[in-house]
Amino acid sequence: MPSRIALLQGHPDPAGGHFCHALERAYAQGAKAAGHELRQFDLARIEFPLLRTRDQWESAPPPQGVQEVQEAIAWAGHLVLFFPLWLGTMPALVKAFLEQALRPGFAIGTSGLDRRWVRLLGGRSARLVVTMGMPAFVYRWYFGSHGLKGLERNVLRFCGIGPIRETLIGNVEGMRAARREQLLLTLRALGQAGR
Repeated sequence: MPSRIALLQGHPDPAGGHFCHALERAYAQGAKAAGHELRQFDLARIEFPLLRTRDQWESAPPPQGVQEVQEAIAWAGHLVLFFPLWLGTMPALVKAFLEQALRPGFAIGTSGLDRRWVRLLGGRSARLVVTMGMPAFVYRWYFGSHGLKGLERNVLRFCGIGPIRETLIGNVEGMRAARREQLLLTLRALGQAGR
């Protein structure tokens, strides 16, 4: 069954040309070939300010570009977020964007007299495609991939998104051409499967 997929490119360099961008293109090619519907966004090209107060997060409307991504997230059944690992976690751009997009009333809400949290983005799955300079197994087993776990548990699952799958790609700077091509083929296959 064709599905609706939102692709979010989180590399902070708006010029593009990084392996994250090639991975996104490969995923998109596979998804389009399989008949999936796509909406793609480059977070580095969306203008938005940093949120500095709880009142801004709860009350101020997000900028137009962020609202367009929110509409795509609401429309999609599957989200794919691409980003490079910076200082053990997502780049600041990605964190700032998620703070803008995943606001009360859109991603989370409250219900009942006890004001329990309600996850508003249930029914969506996600994949995180993360590139890094170190070997991926070192990040996963020695460092415990805490930055990634925090994003999964404290942000995405908190909003109701799940299951969440990971594609961790290490040794990006020293990678051989054959390995890059193999990874691009893997991302095309994931796109075809809509996973």
